[in-house]
Amino acid sequence: MQGSGYLAIWSDLTPQDETDWAHWITREHAAERVGINGFLACRIFRALCASVNRYFILYELEDERVVGGPDYLARLNAPTPWSQRIMPRLRNFARGGGRVAASAGTGQGGIVAPLRLDTVPSWDAAELVASLTRLDRIIAARLLLTDIAHTSIMTSEKGMRSKDDSFAALLLIEGLDEAAVRDALHHLRKTLPTEDHGIIDSLPLYRLAFRLPKRLLPA
Repeated sequence: MQGSGYLAIWSDLTPQDETDWAHWITREHAAERVGINGFLACRIFRALCASVNRYFILYELEDERVVGGPDYLARLNAPTPWSQRIMPRLRNFARGGGRVAASAGTGQGGIVAPLRLDTVPSWDAAELVASLTRLDRIIAARLLLTDIAHTSIMTSEKGMRSKDDSFAALLLIEGLDEAAVRDALHHLRKTLPTEDHGIIDSLPLYRLAFRLPKRLLPA
């Protein structure tokens, strides 16, 4: 990841809304967001083997201050007409942004496991992410910590959605293929406390569908 900040978003879509959402996110919204000062890149992932159309979006930020910064908040409080149409349709929405607390590995993988945690972990994050990247065909692993205060700021866009969930931390594992990432989750299950096993076992994997770094924006 570029920068030391992040913004992560999940949402579900009904089949009838998926094409409109896909055009919105790839033809307007991602470019609008990446064009904001402090935003560096966007990646969009679709859940594998899920019973719903579930998506995970990861923005790379210069630092954690961008999440509550004036430029980003200005966009959140001035949604486009297309955004006003899409936002109320998003289901099971979750959002959190903050800082990269620990990172290991180089590059980005096409398959990711984004594990949301409800509490800030007490385990050694640097050692854990380093151990994950020593596994076969794992590209990178990172622990991301959410700035709850900045994430919770009420905006016009937030008011359009029926409910926003958040999280205290996000453990992100990136690999070359599905089998490698599932093996990493098995390794993680042996490492993390028992109370975290349930969310590991039920976690869907996600495949990269779209990527937009800032350098590709029109001049």
